[in-house]
Amino acid sequence: MSSATALPNHSDKRAAPAPALPQGYAFTHSVADFAKPRGRDLLARVRDYAVWREARIHADVWPYAKSLTAAPAPVVEILDDTGRSFSGLNFASQDYLSLSTHPDVCDAAKEAIDAFGPHSAGSPVLLGASTLAGALERELADALDAPHITLFPTGWAAGFGVITGLVRPYDHVVLDQFAHACLQSGAYAATRNVHRTPHLDLDAVEHTLRAIRSTDTQGGILVVTESLFSMDADTPDLAALQALCDAFEATLLVDVAHDFGALGPTGGGLLEAQGMLGRVDLVIGSFSKTFASNGGFVAARTAEVKQYLMYYAGPHIFSNALSPIQIASVRTALRIVRSDEGARLRRDLAAAVEALRDGLADRGVRCFGDPCPLVPVAIGAERTARLAASRAAERGLLTNLVEFPAVPVGRSRFRMQVMARHTPEQAAHAATLIADILTEMESDASEAAA
Repeated sequence: MSSATALPNHSDKRAAPAPALPQGYAFTHSVADFAKPRGRDLLARVRDYAVWREARIHADVWPYAKSLTAAPAPVVEILDDTGRSFSGLNFASQDYLSLSTHPDVCDAAKEAIDAFGPHSAGSPVLLGASTLAGALERELADALDAPHITLFPTGWAAGFGVITGLVRPYDHVVLDQFAHACLQSGAYAATRNVHRTPHLDLDAVEHTLRAIRSTDTQGGILVVTESLFSMDADTPDLAALQALCDAFEATLLVDVAHDFGALGPTGGGLLEAQGMLGRVDLVIGSFSKTFASNGGFVAARTAEVKQYLMYYAGPHIFSNALSPIQIASVRTALRIVRSDEGARLRRDLAAAVEALRDGLADRGVRCFGDPCPLVPVAIGAERTARLAASRAAERGLLTNLVEFPAVPVGRSRFRMQVMARHTPEQAAHAATLIADILTEMESDASEAAA
């Protein structure tokens, strides 16, 4: 089967033919090859990347920049960036409890427009806040057992803002090597003293802290991790990390973007599951995974930290505040998360996750990590992953192909994102499709090598 086979339900619009290129050009490069362009003309030197992208589009192996035609759901219709249409099972949206279409969330957004209009009309420190924002801060504080919440316009802004707001050039950041890009960007923007440690390696964190304190007894140290790493679906020992930070007079920052709301007995995520609610120095999160909105937050133990971040975290003071629509959506989603309905939705989500992971395992397909809304499926080589993603789309399965820079070169994967409204039958069907495609590709490779 050719990788350029047409997708179902196409319009007549086709991608323009790519320029004459070496055979296999769309398969033999990655974003890494274009990350450091040279030349005096900053605009002209990006052309090589554009040519490579067009080559991938022409070969039907460019799965990015697709657009939903309606709200995210288990079955969707999408358009790719050439205008072609596709309908199929959706395991690519981040809507873990399926709250973006919940009628209570939608009603709350409409009511917020009637009461406040659609726009915050200012920075949080310059009349952009509303009484809705204050209520959300109090409700988040209760859910996280962290009394002082600072809201941010995006999850990225929260991660970048808290690090650049607190860390100075004479301080240190100890960073898990797989920490989110916003955390890495914040660290390198704040200080040159960035120490990346092997993933989930407690011994390496302890060694690094000990080495820093052997030469610097005065500088601040921020240790940065995530409670659930989205590309590997794994989690650190949060109690052990906090204990290390206490021992070396460091501060622990935990990003709960992917698990808060979707995991834990009452939706408290892995902090709750590990008995660490209210026990971590700083907690940051995003509303874009479970809470049906954009936005993010920083949760701190003291009012002094909140007040400092309000004026020294650039994305907070120099960005417009969350809109009333966003805040009302998050407040209602949080109420559902903490209710009996939220517990039922988490059970539904867990059943779909189990069906997907079991279906893949039964066919010998490796998944990373532990059961959670993210199911990373190991692929490996970029060529294999690109062709597999194209074939999945042809057969009615939408998933996220993850390549460099999100993962190292040669370790491509599908990141399946499960929703509570996925049925176990849909999840099992997705597993069958992926397993069949990978088996076929192994067979094709064996025949080509013969």
